[in-house]
Order: sequence, then structure tokens, then C-alpha cells
Amino acid sequence: MAVSVAQRIARALRGKPTLVLGLPTGRTPLNLYRELARLTAAGQADFSRASTFNLDEFLGLAAAHPGSYRSYMERHLFTHVNLQPDRIHLLDGNARDPLRECEHYERAIREAGGIDLQLLGIGANGHIGFNEPGPSVSARTHRTRLHPETRRANAMLFGGDWRKVPREALSVGVGTILRAREIILLATGRDKAACIQRMVYGPVTPRVPASFLQLHSNVRLVLDATAGASVRGPTRRRPRR
Repeated sequence: MAVSVAQRIARALRGKPTLVLGLPTGRTPLNLYRELARLTAAGQADFSRASTFNLDEFLGLAAAHPGSYRSYMERHLFTHVNLQPDRIHLLDGNARDPLRECEHYERAIREAGGIDLQLLGIGANGHIGFNEPGPSVSARTHRTRLHPETRRANAMLFGGDWRKVPREALSVGVGTILRAREIILLATGRDKAACIQRMVYGPVTPRVPASFLQLHSNVRLVLDATAGASVRGPTRRRPRR
């Protein structure tokens, strides 16, 4: 999975050196980031003119906090590829005015020309970014309250104690994600199988935020055998009589 997606990114960079990438965090993309670092070291990927926008950040954390997504990205990608610092964009979780920070981030994405290639993970509850299940979804970058299962999934960044994970975050919205020109979603593990099945075959609903990807015309799912256990090839509907 990591090799396949990394090669796709390297090809996209060769085709458009000023590529704008949307980036996720979590466990799933770690092997991908290692592979991108390897390709960069081998001279097979060049990020020198590319730009990146991360999906989300915990509210109330300074960039230097070891649990922040800025720290995560520095550890796992940014210090291993030749991205220019002024082309790296992350939400400021410690901003004095979170609403203004969200508006600034939306504007920065527009000024960069929009996201060319958006990489996504998916939560076991069907969230993408920090767009959590609920009665509605936010289209634009916004402040959001994290579900307990999402905080538990991020405990690894806080010494394994999910109670130390912030209760709120800033996240790119579903509408902003859907404006990306291409989307690649990666998922691994049996605990993702049910939400993948609902994402692909279920109704488009804010109760499964990832289901909104059905509305996009250029989405690729990259799954391991366990995450994709419930996904089958397209089937023809019988015509109604």
C-alpha cells in the first residue's frame, strides 16, 4: 500500500512540481511517509516546489508540543523530504481566535490553487479529518469536539493515556475535502471494515462522514485485506418491473 501510493505521489510531483498535497496523520500513513522519505533520498521524489496542507490539529496545543500534529509531521515526514518550510501549512491549535484561524486556513488553501491530491485516513466511526459523526457536517474548516473513541485512537501521541488527548480540535471540513481534485483514502485493520462497508454501500449521511466521498468523481481506496473484507466489486442492479 505504501509503495503504491508513494509512487503515485512521485508521479504526480513529476507531472506537476507545484503539486498541492493534503496530508493526514495517525498510524495508517506512517509507512507511506517512510516510503516517501526513501524515494526522496533516492532522488525519485522532489518536494522542493510542492505545498502541503494538513487536515487537522488539536485545539490548545502549541506547535512544539510533542502530541501536536505539527510534531508528528516533523518526526515522520517534513524532516525527511525537501519541502520548503514556507510551503508547509498546518492549523495553529494554539491560535487566540480559532474561528479566524479556520477562515485564514480556508483562504490559504484557495490562494494555493486548491488541493490537487488529498490523502485521507478513516476513523473506525467513519470520520475523515476530524469530521465526526453527528446530525450534520461542516463544509468548511471549523472547530470540533472529538468523540471519546477518536481520543482513544490518538492516545499514542500522549503516552498512551487517552484522557490527556484534547477534547477539541480544528479540522478541514467535508466540503473542503471534496473540492480536492483527487482523493486517496488508506485504511488498514479489521476495525475499519464496517465503516468502509458503510462508506461504500450505505447512504450519504453525516452519521458516516466518509460516505460523502461517494459524491466525488475521483476517489481511490487503498485497503488491506482486513479493512476491505466487506467491499466487493460493483454489482448491477436488477431493473425494477
